Amino acid sequence: MCGIAGILTVNQYQDHLQTIIQGMQAALRHRGPDDSGIYIAKEQQAALAHTRLAILDLSFAGHQPMTTPDGRYWIVFNGEIYNFEKIRQDLITQGEQFQSQTDTEVILKLYQRVGSDCVHYFRGMFAFAIWDDIAKTCFLARDPLGIKPLYYWQSGSTLVFASELRAILASRLPAMNMSMEGLYGYLISGSVPEPNTLIEGIYSLSAGHYLHWHAGQINQKQYWQFDFTPEAISLPDANEKIRNALIDSIQHHFVSDVPVGIFLSGGIDSTSVVALARQTQKGKLRTYSIAFEENEWNEGETAQKIANVFDTQHTEYKITASLGRDLLPQFFQSIDQPSIDGFNTFCVSQVAHQDGTKVVLSGLGGDELFGGYKSFQQVPKMVRWGQQLQKIQPVTSSLGKALASWGKSPQQKRLGDFLAQQPTTTAAYGSYRGIFSYKEAHRIIQHYLKYSSSNSLIAAFNWESCVSPKTAKYTTNIPSLEDEVSLLELSCYMRNQLLRDSDVMSMAWALELRVPLVDKVLLETIAAIPSKIRLEYKKQSLIKSVPELPSWLINLPKRGFSFPFQKWLEQDWQEYFNVPKFDAGVDTKLWYRRWSLAILNYWWQQINQ
Repeated sequence: MCGIAGILTVNQYQDHLQTIIQGMQAALRHRGPDDSGIYIAKEQQAALAHTRLAILDLSFAGHQPMTTPDGRYWIVFNGEIYNFEKIRQDLITQGEQFQSQTDTEVILKLYQRVGSDCVHYFRGMFAFAIWDDIAKTCFLARDPLGIKPLYYWQSGSTLVFASELRAILASRLPAMNMSMEGLYGYLISGSVPEPNTLIEGIYSLSAGHYLHWHAGQINQKQYWQFDFTPEAISLPDANEKIRNALIDSIQHHFVSDVPVGIFLSGGIDSTSVVALARQTQKGKLRTYSIAFEENEWNEGETAQKIANVFDTQHTEYKITASLGRDLLPQFFQSIDQPSIDGFNTFCVSQVAHQDGTKVVLSGLGGDELFGGYKSFQQVPKMVRWGQQLQKIQPVTSSLGKALASWGKSPQQKRLGDFLAQQPTTTAAYGSYRGIFSYKEAHRIIQHYLKYSSSNSLIAAFNWESCVSPKTAKYTTNIPSLEDEVSLLELSCYMRNQLLRDSDVMSMAWALELRVPLVDKVLLETIAAIPSKIRLEYKKQSLIKSVPELPSWLINLPKRGFSFPFQKWLEQDWQEYFNVPKFDAGVDTKLWYRRWSLAILNYWWQQINQ
């Protein structure tokens, strides 16, 4: 796991490339404390920077930017390729020679042979750039599920890219203007939906896409998409297929030259990872969890019991309101883009880091893949209900507009937004998952951007934007409403919030976070299982596939890996979470609304210092 950055240009900034790339590299130092390097092409058309967290081949042979022996191709790479050893052996049989034991060199040598088709061979999480110093072209790619981030900014012939938004801002090239589309998406969903960011002109390379740069021109292409086409399969065969795919993913995610730990929240997903890790790994397993004084939030006892069952070396960190408050300034400094999540990962990552661990596995992704959220039941109900109400149009639309304007609760206002639209899955999902209603978001944006045209603003964003720009672009087949919800959870909430926060907050502690339940091969294997089996209520397909799970755990009520924020924001943390006063049309009583606005303010002040 590392940080990458680069500048590609023709007749711009040549006199300042060294200074610019050094500033960008410094902004990524936390991502790679073990090593760093810079490459500047002789003709000043490219500059690449890297900061390294050494996981595979800890020697200097893994130094980046890395080049081929002839000096033609140069690479900077962030992530892990879990099947690199197989690809390496295949290349050796074709006559290729290697100077290191790294996956970075495998990417470079494979690109040298097959070009952009290399992305189809990789199993892992990745964002990388390869400069061709003869053709004067650059190839940038991001993994299929968007685990690793990659941002870019283009002006004239110049393209600037980096692992984090802060590194692009450190180049001092983009103007510091807040993006209306990014801000609107953030207020609606709680995170900034790709490809937008909160800074105008800076974009995220979408998951499953690559980008070619040549002579100042860029061309993007999607190379992977979801496919939920169902196959005929019996329940026992489906459970066996899921189990085998899970074990295979866990084994691949333990590829490392340093010890690997596991985040253990006390839920089904993280416990499944521990249980299967115990089946596949010999020796000591390290697990980490957070505990609280507040009983209604505390899963520390559950996590400890699970650690005892699977004989792990367990570390628990009990966090109080006062300890959390002391961590807030450092947390604010770590934010790359605001969201309504991230603090939990920040805290548990600190625990692993202080224990000397450099790699951890997380159970993230289980709810999205196996139907663990209530959205899998509620959203289809809303769609069917909305379809029935369509029979009494325009009454339904009028009711929706009335609720959106005068609803007494945030939920009623978002329900109004849903009723005022066509009853699609994305509209229902937006109402269910949303933070602020459309009109509330408009009022807040007026505060920040003095924007006045409500009609064009409300048209600027909807939940279809989460899958950028249309759901159909990201999948070849969606056979059921439940599959649509799964796609939305994977493409919106998981990608834009959970994965992004997990990357940034773990790397704040120089920790590599791996997500074996967010794996291309795993998803491709089980996505063909019909939704009535795969998305069975309360993740029964996952539970049946991991019989090692204790029965007492299965019967516990579901609790998210979260904090007692409502209580803390009202008491010990109050001074940090004062928010601007809006008119009566914007309700900021709920903790996650106050959090989202306060975090936005801290972030905006910080990047403008």
